[in-house]
Amino acid sequence: MSQAPAADSTLLIVEDDIALQKQLKWSLDEFDCVTASDRESALVAFRRYQPAVVTMDLGLPPDPDSVSEGFRLLEQLLALQPDVKVIVLTGQNDQTNALRAVALGAYDFLAKPPDDDVLRLTIARAFRMAELQAENARLQQLRQPDGLGGMITRDPEMLRIGRMVERVAPSEATVMLLGESGTGKEVLAQGLHQAARRSGKFVAINCAAIPENLLESELFGYERGAFTGATKTTPGKIETAHGGTLFLDEIGDLPHPLQAKLLRFLQERKIERIGGRQEIAVDVRVVCATHQVLKQQIAEGRFREDLYYRLAEIVVDIPPLRKRVGDAVLLAHAFLRRFAQDNKRGSMSLGEDAVRAIEAHGWPGNVRELLSAVRRAVIMADSNRVCAQDLGLIAPAGSGEADATIDMSDLDLRAVRENAERQAVLAALARTDGNIVKAAELLGVSRPTLYDLMNRLSIRKLAE
Repeated sequence: MSQAPAADSTLLIVEDDIALQKQLKWSLDEFDCVTASDRESALVAFRRYQPAVVTMDLGLPPDPDSVSEGFRLLEQLLALQPDVKVIVLTGQNDQTNALRAVALGAYDFLAKPPDDDVLRLTIARAFRMAELQAENARLQQLRQPDGLGGMITRDPEMLRIGRMVERVAPSEATVMLLGESGTGKEVLAQGLHQAARRSGKFVAINCAAIPENLLESELFGYERGAFTGATKTTPGKIETAHGGTLFLDEIGDLPHPLQAKLLRFLQERKIERIGGRQEIAVDVRVVCATHQVLKQQIAEGRFREDLYYRLAEIVVDIPPLRKRVGDAVLLAHAFLRRFAQDNKRGSMSLGEDAVRAIEAHGWPGNVRELLSAVRRAVIMADSNRVCAQDLGLIAPAGSGEADATIDMSDLDLRAVRENAERQAVLAALARTDGNIVKAAELLGVSRPTLYDLMNRLSIRKLAE
């Protein structure tokens, strides 16, 4: 007995033999069949209908006796949608090409002419597998990654970074976080430490904030009597982080002599305190961060290339706040609640002019600048409704709708529409502080419609 077809049961049949094409469509009438007879028409149909399952013959025009066109189509379909389930129909004695197709990513293969019941069962199972994978991906998207370390975001790129940090966390790889000042590099480093579940502490040191003559002793520690004032043996930050994570912030400002000593530690995982003779083994995960362009510093001779490659086993580029869709307003609401509670100001809210000003501002200081602006506004605002002036911003003229830039190099209308919908929903949710009813009104849709949109676009509703 064949399995019931999935709710979205669009099936693309690619077959150049029109008689066989019609026969397949007739025998598979429980599915929503779309047909194509060559590679070009198959790609057009695939882009238009985005079927989860495709059946295809490898021998396609203009040379049906060759499999080159079929394999080219298979590669293009998988490039467009890696999760598509392609069932290859081959000749009775063509098992070699069938196995090659599966190796390239095809879901299954059947010999022509296929048994109707076996074909229906294979297609139904392919739909079920696609449905399960789509649901798993949606649930993964809806979950706030632990690797974000509590950072509030709905931006797709930041959520992707959070999941990347989670994947990296169990390994011993050294991680380099790159991004402008104030983008949240230390928060991500703490998220990496939490996701790794190491037994030791998270220890941070800012390489730019400590004078060069003190930085070595801060990092490596010193023995009693090593220098004037060294009245007792003191472990350094590296040793203190044993079993945990060492976060080296602003690694680009590390003095050149210390770069060689840090490189030696990374290679041997042993240190010597200043004035000491004994090597001390240290088990520590090293995470570093900088807003500087280290490759430029390498070219100028200010940063060791060998140290860079030791530190940059995994590189994470953190986008600035101005490029995170809807996050500025979302964070402003969260900061406002926190500081209003800390300062016993009761319930405070952002005025419409404040929201528009936050959306329009470029935030060169990123999250740190936004946090300072909101904290100042909570202290200085005359009422419980914060305006743009309280934030030190100027409300822009016009509607202030969030920009929704569309990359016109991508002419896939479905993708363009989905991108525009995502940016509009994220902006509306940020403006209304996650209030579904108000966001639906702002978007001009019903609440169930907005929930459907959020579900389809994998946009999570933040916990109250």
